[in-house]
Amino acid sequence: MSHQLLVLPGDGIGAEVMPHVERVLDATGVDLTVKHGLLGGVAIDSEGVALPPETLEKAKASDAILLGAVGGPAWDHLPMMDRPERGLLGLRSELDLFANLRPAILFEPLAHASSLKPELVANLDILIVRELTGGIYFGEPRGVEEADGQRRGFNTYVYAEDEIDRIARVAFDLAQKRNGRVCSVDKANVLEVTRLWREVVDETHADFEDIELSHMYVDNAAMQLVRAPKQFDVIVTGNMFGDILSDVAAMLTGSLGMLPSASLNGSGQGLYEPVHGSAPDIAGQNVANPLATVLSAAMMMRYSLDEMDAADRLERAVQSVLEAGFRTPDIMLDHSNTKLTRVGTDAMADAVIAALRS
Repeated sequence: MSHQLLVLPGDGIGAEVMPHVERVLDATGVDLTVKHGLLGGVAIDSEGVALPPETLEKAKASDAILLGAVGGPAWDHLPMMDRPERGLLGLRSELDLFANLRPAILFEPLAHASSLKPELVANLDILIVRELTGGIYFGEPRGVEEADGQRRGFNTYVYAEDEIDRIARVAFDLAQKRNGRVCSVDKANVLEVTRLWREVVDETHADFEDIELSHMYVDNAAMQLVRAPKQFDVIVTGNMFGDILSDVAAMLTGSLGMLPSASLNGSGQGLYEPVHGSAPDIAGQNVANPLATVLSAAMMMRYSLDEMDAADRLERAVQSVLEAGFRTPDIMLDHSNTKLTRVGTDAMADAVIAALRS
């Protein structure tokens, strides 16, 4: 049976990388029925809104969605609610994609690309589970108002216990398939909403007695990620803290261009996207790293399409091309190494395809 896939190239390097990743998907041999749609800035320019109704309809009918990136300075002049990023937030909300999975895995050939000493990050394998549809990014009321003769901005940080329980269960379930440890990150010493977070995570943990649970304040967690990152297995946290910590973890691996992500709902439908964003400053130059999107596709195969063999083959292909010395500019840090070959977006995709077929 064919899997229904919606491809949303988006903006910047997303639109540049995606055709090459589609070539990689073809090389896996998995039966995919692919549709395309508009999201983000390109949708604003074409349809007047960041999330057109047609795109949402296609998304709801798909088994999985593969996204390039959204946003860029061309749309920064728009009101906050009309910017490209609101299209992505709307898609997450409409599909109830509440569980964001962001792995931070350091491929051995890139050990020296990390900003930390190789011995601190060797064999790094962290999974950050971020609650994605609640918290301060979605809380009401929000806005900017005039008060006492000056502007006052406000956002509301809110979580209900069922939102906390379901993301905690995802984290515990995933930890059972890994090393059995979950660290829940909050700011329970000053924020009532995260005090509730900690209480509910503790309550949910009672159903997962085989999992070792710890708690950590977010400021300490940020410090520990750059001090001793291998102490972590699965980190579970709210929307804003997860957004920040996952980018910190990203740089432990050497480049945002290597990091995939998945956003899942309760039925296993998922939105898969690289962490790196639209990077408009390098768009159109054939230098963008496609591997984060390739690895996002591997996560898609594993979590939404149940194509485990294809997921494994994609990940092995990425490992293979890195071991062979292929490097896009973002991971070409050791220019003195004559065994490394600098390549562009297209050639890196070609190398992955060759590895898949070998």
